[in-house]
Amino acid sequence: MKFPKAHTLKEIAEIIGSEFVGSDVFPVFGMNEIHVVEEGDIVFVDHPKYYDKALNSRATVILINKQVDCPEGKALLISDDPFRDFNKLTRHFKPFQSANSSISDTAQIGEGTIIQPNVFIGNHVKIGKHCVIHPNVTIYDGCEIGDHVTIHSNTVLGADAFYYKNRPEGFDKLLSGGKVVIENHVDIGASCTIDRGVTGATTIKEGSKLDNQIQVGHDTIIGKKCLIASHTGIAGCVVIEDEVTLWGQVGITSGATIGKKAVILAQTGVAKSLEGGKTYFGSPAEEAREKLKQMASVKQIPQILQKLKKN
Repeated sequence: MKFPKAHTLKEIAEIIGSEFVGSDVFPVFGMNEIHVVEEGDIVFVDHPKYYDKALNSRATVILINKQVDCPEGKALLISDDPFRDFNKLTRHFKPFQSANSSISDTAQIGEGTIIQPNVFIGNHVKIGKHCVIHPNVTIYDGCEIGDHVTIHSNTVLGADAFYYKNRPEGFDKLLSGGKVVIENHVDIGASCTIDRGVTGATTIKEGSKLDNQIQVGHDTIIGKKCLIASHTGIAGCVVIEDEVTLWGQVGITSGATIGKKAVILAQTGVAKSLEGGKTYFGSPAEEAREKLKQMASVKQIPQILQKLKKN
């Protein structure tokens, strides 16, 4: 998430009430999570296990809960609760804006696009040319939709990320300041839910087709010309490369990468990254031929046991 203009390190520290290490005028251009962070961004870290990863990331400002040596060319924001202060920054730079109409005056809708009754389109949404948005679709603030996109009834684009910190008093929500980006020639079925990124974009690339009742988690990227069948659940921060096929009731864990042209058969549970160009089945997912051989072997166990008893 980039700020509307560059801010100084001192200005950011004043917003969250923290100490800082670095020049008062050290420039800060945005804020992001570790997997999408860029130079000029703030990243937060609140666990020793991830200190080195954050300090050595592309981020140039690290919001951290311990006084550490500052890497050359970077700056630190010292906070007793980086999670809380990251939320403060999200509230400051991406505050919630309530709606006063079903289609916001700030929305941009392209030539030839059809908006059916009872559609909600939030603030600063961009929709391209020759799209069809069917009844009861909800498109939250800041979403971007390309040309020739079809979205069927009851689908929701841009709901918050499912991302919480477990505190003694209960679950504390990490606020979402990102967006959803749908590229050209994408079809999205009925009752799908595509969550916004925490700071970046959840993206569905050109030519991909989604069936009904599919969940796509925050910051996930779905490549070009993918086919995804119904009841598939994709967690946050997943990368699905181009021309992947996911059949019904596939589940994919957070952070996994599915390689180009992989095929994942129905009711498969994906617990880790998978190479492209292969077909997978089962839970945990394995190459389909190998998995089916294993299942065939298991079926022979009763017969084997009977033979052993006779001997």
